[in-house]
Amino acid sequence: MIKNILVTGCAGFIGSNFVPYFLEKYPEYNIVNLDLLTYAGDLENLKECENNTKYKFIKGNICNRELVEFIFNEYNINGVIHFAAESHVDNSIKNPGVFIETNVNGTFTLLDVAKNYWMSSPFNYKEKYKNCRFHHISTDEVYGTLNETDLFTESTPYAPNSPYSASKASSDMIVRSYQETFGLNTVITNCSNNYGPKQHDEKLIPTIIRKALVGENIPIYGDGKNIRDWLYVLDHCKGIDLVYHTGKEANVYNVGGRNERTNLQIVDAICTILDEKVPKNSSYKELITFVKDRAGHDRRYAIDATKLENELGWIADENFESGIVKTVNWYLEKYVN
Repeated sequence: MIKNILVTGCAGFIGSNFVPYFLEKYPEYNIVNLDLLTYAGDLENLKECENNTKYKFIKGNICNRELVEFIFNEYNINGVIHFAAESHVDNSIKNPGVFIETNVNGTFTLLDVAKNYWMSSPFNYKEKYKNCRFHHISTDEVYGTLNETDLFTESTPYAPNSPYSASKASSDMIVRSYQETFGLNTVITNCSNNYGPKQHDEKLIPTIIRKALVGENIPIYGDGKNIRDWLYVLDHCKGIDLVYHTGKEANVYNVGGRNERTNLQIVDAICTILDEKVPKNSSYKELITFVKDRAGHDRRYAIDATKLENELGWIADENFESGIVKTVNWYLEKYVN
């Protein structure tokens, strides 16, 4: 059966890894990409898809209800995978309003249009839209910060600490409300820090590589001991695929790499790889510089992905050691050649 899926925010980091993977795996699907191309969105990321007849790009804002309604009607949308979000924590501290608008109001608009298009009344799907699903992509940051030993599970209470994570927590709650109040078929995935090809230059790993290669100081917040659980982006895409197709309705699934690292360990690993691949007179590690810590900087995130592994059979193909080498190689191609 041909499926027409609206995938929002595909020109960003995770979406632009997801679309080529999804198109190749499901040749019977048509994908409509709605993306505003804000600072993190770049159509270069989707070069390999632009001539694919199963792929359509529309530039626009998810908050634009008229446009979203037009897309549902014009392309007979029967599935939504919602990546589109403002996601840079530093930017959310400088300009929180944009995050509330896109992440909260934009998610509401998509949900409401989907409900009206697919359903005749609460808990009653129109006959030809019976299996339509709304998959919301969220983050582990909604859970706040962790002590040294616990892991985030799907039942961890929400305690967001930045305007970004608060806006994502809000959007998760709106998704939940449309499931509970109207019976809209929804699933939510909360992921840990992604890394890999096509990430925006300002994010931690691309910044380390970019700065090192030109001999600039590599800035590390605070004492560098903030811990994140790192997930290779293609492993995340495979998890989204599984949840979208086989996840239980009204469920949340955490996607994590079981690869906890401090920022210092990250920068050390990357500099070690660069010292070997692009050697200079001295080690890149000498460029590491500590800068003033970010406001509200959560100390540790780590995800327990047991539910996804046990219920749906997901398993990460990359560990951090293999994934970081692939990542550095991709950025060397980008920055050096």
